[in-house]
Amino acid sequence: MDPIIIGIIIAVVLVLVLGSGIPVAFGLGIVSVGALFFLEGPDSISGIAETFYAGLAEFTLVSIPMFIVMGAVVASSPAGKDLYTALDRWLNKVPGGLILSNLGACSIFAALSGSSPATCAAIGKMGIPEMRQRGVPDGLATGSIAAGGTLGILIPPSITMIVYGVATETSIGRLFLAGLIPGFLLTMLFMAWSVFSAWRRDPAFLSKAQSYSWGQRFSILPRVLPFLAIIVGVLYVLYGGVATPSEAAGVGALLCFIVAVVVYRLYSFKKIWTILSDSMKESVMILMIIGASALFSYTLSSLFVTQTVAETIATLEVNRWVLLACINIFLLVSGMFLPPVAVILMTAPILLPIITAAGFDPYWFAVILTINMEIGLITPPVGLNLYVINGIVPDISLTTVLKGAFPFVICMVLAIVILCFVPELATWLPTAVMGTAQ
Repeated sequence: MDPIIIGIIIAVVLVLVLGSGIPVAFGLGIVSVGALFFLEGPDSISGIAETFYAGLAEFTLVSIPMFIVMGAVVASSPAGKDLYTALDRWLNKVPGGLILSNLGACSIFAALSGSSPATCAAIGKMGIPEMRQRGVPDGLATGSIAAGGTLGILIPPSITMIVYGVATETSIGRLFLAGLIPGFLLTMLFMAWSVFSAWRRDPAFLSKAQSYSWGQRFSILPRVLPFLAIIVGVLYVLYGGVATPSEAAGVGALLCFIVAVVVYRLYSFKKIWTILSDSMKESVMILMIIGASALFSYTLSSLFVTQTVAETIATLEVNRWVLLACINIFLLVSGMFLPPVAVILMTAPILLPIITAAGFDPYWFAVILTINMEIGLITPPVGLNLYVINGIVPDISLTTVLKGAFPFVICMVLAIVILCFVPELATWLPTAVMGTAQ
């Protein structure tokens, strides 16, 4: 049977299996084993365990549970509330400062937690009621937090970037740096739209601000600055050649625990156990997906699907930008149905040779891929961030949240276009800090 036909059949079966609600890791495993068994024979599944283990036998993967612990500690403390409060007090005189403080808190908390849903929950619980109370429309209040939460998978340290690095064997340090400037670009685009939208509906809104004394502004900083110092410290040891990503993640997790204990009096054994158990569950879920994706990739390779698809696309006589547009559409649709980690693990190894053959930078493409995954987080039918926001404010309909988030999808598409015209936004910093990639 033609490998392309086999690939289409496997893709259709995988969609049906995952559509049944089965966990992604088990769905990938079932389809992989089934395809090998029926197309290659019973003998072909003898190496399944070894292949699955090989997908996890990567030292860099140790950083994933460590960064998850780091984020869980921050998410379980009032850090999100304090970040929001601090920015609100310092930006209260800036036009539209309330909205800016929410988006700024989202970007900082996203860097700390690396989790989009956690960012939405932590900042949304404080920010959305406050914005509604001060007259911000429901759609804008919820949409800005939903979009701000997506920054968690782009601004370093990012778990999805680690997964991309493992899947494509690219430098995680470079990937973190590649996402930094685009992350700030997206934050600025979100802020610009939010302020313009609020001003368009009510020009007087931008002048509505609560007054704070200098004492109130400085009093909140001791609770916020330690966490910011941790971000800077993790990035410094990572890029200063002091530690590997796994070591930096371990130190960051430990420091977050220490700060949470000292600043927020996190002494309760029950709370600490909850943090560790929740982190373990999420880590196991991600690692299971990684192992199953390695098995899925092995299956496609054994059946010559990967090689044939790559060769077919490479021989197409189309402009490379048309090729990139098609890939973006494919990623966008995939991100609407599957979690970012699953999409990256399944598609990155196949797409990377095609992208590099077309003359695109692999680290730049990682940013493009991640922004597509961000769009998937605020678009149905999965749209995880939308449901998190709807859970925080159930009196606001999901339709309103979706309409409020849609302009931010346009901002993300605009960011992709900007990166296509100015790829140096993603490639300059990694080259400046770490030199030219080998």
